[in-house]
Amino acid sequence: MRIHIKISSSDRLIGFNYQPLLTGCVHKWLGGNNNEHGKISLYSFSWLQNVDITNKGVKLRNGSYFTLNFYDVQQVKNVVKNILEQPEMFADARVVDIRIQYTPLFSEKERFSLASPVLIKRYNNEGKETHYTYLDEEAGKLMAETLKAKAKIAGLDTENVKVYFDKEYHSPRTKIISYKNIKNRVTMCPVIIEGSPEIVAFAWDVGIGNSTGIGFGALK
Repeated sequence: MRIHIKISSSDRLIGFNYQPLLTGCVHKWLGGNNNEHGKISLYSFSWLQNVDITNKGVKLRNGSYFTLNFYDVQQVKNVVKNILEQPEMFADARVVDIRIQYTPLFSEKERFSLASPVLIKRYNNEGKETHYTYLDEEAGKLMAETLKAKAKIAGLDTENVKVYFDKEYHSPRTKIISYKNIKNRVTMCPVIIEGSPEIVAFAWDVGIGNSTGIGFGALK
């Protein structure tokens, strides 16, 4: 289920690395004692949409919004309640409207554009972190692995699940995104998901790749 969150305009510029600010709002609405913090996230959220980009930062305008997506319907109810009680965000902006979208019915193979870049990461035995992008052959296997792990938590069948970047996309790219001074190499490229319609719908809710709980891997 998806919450479309419309935000008021603001004259204050927001820094390009605003992800921690948005994450802070999401965690506030999840609740101070939420059970999701630090766990594998069964939710995802987009970056800010319909904003003005200047050479000094990001500016919210009339019609700016982002989406917040959950597998658990009860979480949607709790978050909506908390948003209505605490609509304040950052840069003098606040939530001005909420629209709920039910998870669509999908086929067994769907192509999705991204609402935020995909981060794929793994740790070796020494604890060293490696990031993978569309340029790496194992990227699809790793994205499927993460989706399966989340689906098992939800009790869903993970047979025949495949996730991969669209190799026919004309302009895939990678980018370095800093999150609290940690640099992450991410991919901007549509993804294709194969599996049961339930798994495809699940991915639409929870996102793809790692760190969806801090604003990576959300799907449009």
